[in-house]
Amino acid sequence: MVATPIGNLADISLRALCALAQMDAVACEDTRHTQHLLAAYGIKKPLIALHQHNEREASEAVVRRLQTGERVAYVSDAGTPGVSDPGAKLVALTQAAGLRVMPIPGASSVTTLISAMGIDASAEHFDMQGFTFAGFLPSKGQARAAALAALAQSPRAVIVLEAPHRLMALAKELAPWGTRDITVGRELTKQFETIATLTCEAFSSWLAADDNRLRGEYVLGIHPLPLANAIDDDVTSEGVRVLTLLLKELPVKTAAQVCSQITGDSKNKLYAKALEIKHAS
Repeated sequence: MVATPIGNLADISLRALCALAQMDAVACEDTRHTQHLLAAYGIKKPLIALHQHNEREASEAVVRRLQTGERVAYVSDAGTPGVSDPGAKLVALTQAAGLRVMPIPGASSVTTLISAMGIDASAEHFDMQGFTFAGFLPSKGQARAAALAALAQSPRAVIVLEAPHRLMALAKELAPWGTRDITVGRELTKQFETIATLTCEAFSSWLAADDNRLRGEYVLGIHPLPLANAIDDDVTSEGVRVLTLLLKELPVKTAAQVCSQITGDSKNKLYAKALEIKHAS
């Protein structure tokens, strides 16, 4: 599984180039795109189309090649395969066949934006115990509304991907989030890269101020909620939600321990909150 540049060709790793050069074949999301990509590095290999429309059958074909001793790499159009891109099915089938999967790390729009958001993990007023990667939201309807409502309750940073033609609609949907900060990353690592931090309520007007802002690939990073918005100043709203669900299946002590591992909230505080929830019910 080989990560490839998300824009700037210089972001390819030496290990990725070495691995691709040694492969018997390269499976890829788009053969035309990958052919141009490999040509830029002077690499010529047989290509196998493996995308969301043929992922199962193409993955099975790749596994058969691997079982004969061939070496096959997989690349998506950009970034790390399996992260909002095809590749996960291939990994699952390869592992099920008892074969080795070797990830070769590299560019990812998700971590690229996180590194430019300027969130201080040591700051006392933010919950930075990880972040939520939402990927592409449902395109419309109640599923989209439900996904946004759930993310609004998360105290952590939230990373969202969105297609350009739905960007303005998303901006309007985020407007009720008010003064919560959002960092927008447009065309990351490319010639017209734009990174800006503004409030959710100002996002629509920012997009409307320049027609070019509605073009290109976007990654959006919604900043964490101030801890002042957390429940009881000790257990976050996410912690209470997760704890309540766990208590339906687990004993109090176990539920508190698992919830602490998931949310980063204090285990002792979660245990006290669990007792409150149990008593109330």
